[in-house]
Amino acid sequence: MKKTMNRTYGRLITAIACILLITGPLSAQYHQVATLRYRGGGDWYSNPTALPNLVRFANEHTGTSISTQVATVEVGSSQLFNYPFVYMTGHGNVVFSAQEAENLRNYLIGGGFLHVDDNYGLDPYFRREIQKVFPEYELIELPHSYPIYHQTFSFPDGPPKIHEHDGKPPQGFGIFHEGRLVLYYTYEVDLGNGWEDQAVHGNPEEVRLKALRMGANMLQYVFNRQDL
Repeated sequence: MKKTMNRTYGRLITAIACILLITGPLSAQYHQVATLRYRGGGDWYSNPTALPNLVRFANEHTGTSISTQVATVEVGSSQLFNYPFVYMTGHGNVVFSAQEAENLRNYLIGGGFLHVDDNYGLDPYFRREIQKVFPEYELIELPHSYPIYHQTFSFPDGPPKIHEHDGKPPQGFGIFHEGRLVLYYTYEVDLGNGWEDQAVHGNPEEVRLKALRMGANMLQYVFNRQDL
């Protein structure tokens, strides 16, 4: 009986998600992004100036109209469905409960989008926990021809290298559900460091500009796509 109720609840949440995300343009919340708060001890709050800076840049250069008031939303919260674009970062451990994994799954298959940016050290924990969300899917590297790299700004070589970690090449991975990109994962890239105020990391302006342009492409891709 309990399993049946859980399945029914899951279907209901998915239906509500579709309604919220499809009718989103009629509400102010549609034009807001959020940072994902998760459990496990990892610093989900890293790069606090990153998203506001990115949103301002995207609004100025790509024509988006997104609030610079960035929200914080917990993985298991129903409020997650208010935000078409959610950002996840950090350096350490991540833990999703069964309820949180189901909520995140319903959000993503219902029309939401998650960008995960490894801030160095997140990778093994994120890969473990995303299997709870999508056990049937694998992270696959996006071809450099994929549209997320070719919006207002073009990145013919894929995601730009912003911050050196282990000397590995930058990579962008995705998870697709029914042909739609629902999750984009940047590894050995560290876009968030480039989005932050210049004084925080001291990145050269040309490096910050690469990060901001790639981030603006992501926002443009999500907010302008036709399947919301």
